[in-house]
Amino acid sequence: GQSNMQGHGKVAADPSRNEGQGSLEYLVTKSEHAKRAAHLVDEDGAWVARDDVWIWYMGRKGKLTPGYGAREGLIGPELGFGHAVGMALKEQVLIIKVAWGGKSIHKDFRPPSSGGEVGAYYEELVQKVRSVLDDIGSHFPDERGKEYELAGFGWHQGWNDGGKMDHVEEYETNLANLIGDLRKEFAVPTLPVVIASSGFGGWENKNARRVGIMKAQLAVADRPEFKDSVFTVETRSFFRGPEVSPSKQGYHWNHNAETHFLMGDAMGRAMAMLLEGKQPRNSEGGGVK
Repeated sequence: GQSNMQGHGKVAADPSRNEGQGSLEYLVTKSEHAKRAAHLVDEDGAWVARDDVWIWYMGRKGKLTPGYGAREGLIGPELGFGHAVGMALKEQVLIIKVAWGGKSIHKDFRPPSSGGEVGAYYEELVQKVRSVLDDIGSHFPDERGKEYELAGFGWHQGWNDGGKMDHVEEYETNLANLIGDLRKEFAVPTLPVVIASSGFGGWENKNARRVGIMKAQLAVADRPEFKDSVFTVETRSFFRGPEVSPSKQGYHWNHNAETHFLMGDAMGRAMAMLLEGKQPRNSEGGGVK
């Protein structure tokens, strides 16, 4: 995905900014969702580093723990996603995270089936995933020589496409083509896919272009060809305003780590259900059931 998949949720609480609300530290100690995030820390309050979930992100790699966001000290959806999938599966999990800020699917991630020039970042995405899969042993020596299964694909993107209505109008087609082309590229015809919608601004966002992107992302999962293998997480309920966030940036989810965690957790729960052959559903209060 793009910058919100990179992740801008702040880990450390800054008491001078809304009493630290919206940080990951606040989430696990004082938030109403503290119980839901309790597994992020051990009995001494230290961040858990999962032995059963590894992550590779643009050369940074190791056990899944906070700090694999756009920069150290930040998280993205990978944290909640990895914990949810790790708890659901018995197998060792590897997350290959590939994301760049400010990228559209209209141009940068443009898949081959959409026609025109293939996006440079579509090709880069494929190259980076292949480079890790082809040499897992050098990145994670404990798995040297073992086989792997490419089990799922997560996508969180859409901000840049929401800038122009003609890009919005072709977004559903482009995203469907991206899914289809990646399935062909990696020879997994029914690869499970979980999309996190571009829910910036929450339910109060009435901007036609932004809402158009969200509708397109939800519509992709309803396509007959993606029945039981693609699901879109509704993220608008995860939006937190600047008064309870580390910043008032607007985009980047106001640097709110609770938002990033809840979104990733919902993505992970949905992915686990797809892998079990079950159909996830969005709950009214946010989250997946």
